[in-house]
Amino acid sequence: MSTESGETYGQQRHLLSKMWRVLREILIVLIIAVGLSLLIKTFFFRAYYIPSGSMEQTLQIDDRIFANLMVPGPFDLQRGDVVVFRDDDAWLPPIAVEQNGVQKALSFIGLLPEQDEQYLVKRIIGMPGDVVECCGSDGKLTVNGTAIDEPYVFPGDAPSDIAFSVTVPEDHLWVLGDHRAASADSRYHMDRNGGFVNIATVQGKAQVISWPMNRWGVVDAHNEVFDAVPSPASN
Repeated sequence: MSTESGETYGQQRHLLSKMWRVLREILIVLIIAVGLSLLIKTFFFRAYYIPSGSMEQTLQIDDRIFANLMVPGPFDLQRGDVVVFRDDDAWLPPIAVEQNGVQKALSFIGLLPEQDEQYLVKRIIGMPGDVVECCGSDGKLTVNGTAIDEPYVFPGDAPSDIAFSVTVPEDHLWVLGDHRAASADSRYHMDRNGGFVNIATVQGKAQVISWPMNRWGVVDAHNEVFDAVPSPASN
């Protein structure tokens, strides 16, 4: 082999070695990124899509949110929290959703919502043991006899156009949408488990609006609305 051929061969080997190092680094970064995404999806946060206006104006149609999966769990639920829960009681009609390969992959690692599962997003109004009623003589919703002012309710909506008085059973929640006139929430499903949501179906607390970019921000729980509400009488 001539000296020139040897040099060319050496340059090619060097180039291939350099390309392999770059490719290996890219693969390592991708593996770590996917691993972290799966870890985050499994234990910390998951993406969800808002398809309706039932939570306006807190959440808008087509918003993408991240829910904190550590609630309930290490962190407790509170009145006012906006929660994502499984539709175990069939509040929603069945849907058929088709996803392409890329969408399925992004859903798998938690960067897109799961399109083949049914979830709802509502605000917690009543915790276990609470007596929730609407409406009092002043037209306000009451929790354990205390009237509350609800700044998150859609402008022009009444606290409820449906009269109700419920006592939330153990391990369950009473939930309402912020757009009361456009939300088929606990009030509309009292024929199914009393309209109560089993805490075991709660996937997490809506924490952040991630999309569209002009709506980036934290989902306000307005827990302060319930500061004056006493503990349930049974406690």
